[in-house]
Amino acid sequence: MNDPLATFGIVVVDKPAGLTSHDVVARLRRFFGTRKVGHAGTLDPMATGVLVAGIERGTKLLAHLVADDKVYETTIRLGQATTTDDAEGDVVETHDASKVSEEAIRAAVSNLTGEIMQVPSKVSAIKIDGRRAHELVRAGEDVDIPARPVTIHAFELGEIRRHDGVIDVDARVHCSTGTYIRSLGRDLGAALGVGGHLIALRRHRVGSFTLDDARTLEELEKNAQLSLSMDDALTRAWPVLDVTAEEYAALSMGKWLEPRGLKGVHAAVGPDGRAVALVKEQGKRLATVFVARPSTL
Repeated sequence: MNDPLATFGIVVVDKPAGLTSHDVVARLRRFFGTRKVGHAGTLDPMATGVLVAGIERGTKLLAHLVADDKVYETTIRLGQATTTDDAEGDVVETHDASKVSEEAIRAAVSNLTGEIMQVPSKVSAIKIDGRRAHELVRAGEDVDIPARPVTIHAFELGEIRRHDGVIDVDARVHCSTGTYIRSLGRDLGAALGVGGHLIALRRHRVGSFTLDDARTLEELEKNAQLSLSMDDALTRAWPVLDVTAEEYAALSMGKWLEPRGLKGVHAAVGPDGRAVALVKEQGKRLATVFVARPSTL
């Protein structure tokens, strides 16, 4: 049986440094021959690693992936603060960090672990009165971004290198969505009184999507293939709820089912192994959150 969703799904890109997330989307549109390409979880040009993109109806799935946690590997330079909190900005403060001890660094990292309040970078994509913060900054306007809660599940230190009055700290960060690693580096430097910024950032995981799933742009240009089909993406990212053919048909029309005592969102999968929708219990209904295979498709 022909499946209209066979060529729709998710592409996990290993984004190279120097490209914006929008640049990656533009290339994927050319590789896959469609305008219907989007991405979840923007990466700065300096950053590399996992960028999750949707192809065709896979773009509709992206909005439901943003609640995932993420894992990064980064290098924080202590002793210098920049305008952008990363190596792309101009250095605005320089301090001799040579006397900062490893114990002090570890103590400051401990204070930045767990549930914390974080002020996003002023050059972030956060919207203030309908405009991106970085657009306001570039227009010369003063930006005041309120702190917001984020969770740093783990902030693990790696190698610590000292040279020329600065300290380069390698770290692995497991955090909630909405966390800015640039802000984490900035705040670490501020807590130690010497300033800090990122000089390297690589995203290893977004939810259940990892570098093991990722392809480079060079690989995709030669062979434009999905990393995961819609079915694979749905059943990997959410627990599976098996439904009957009749229930499958109802969900494909957006109808609700009787509650099952489920907690959280599940991927409803029919007897043929195909996922029809994301569902969630709402009151006395098992309702659709996203219909992957609508009856009209």
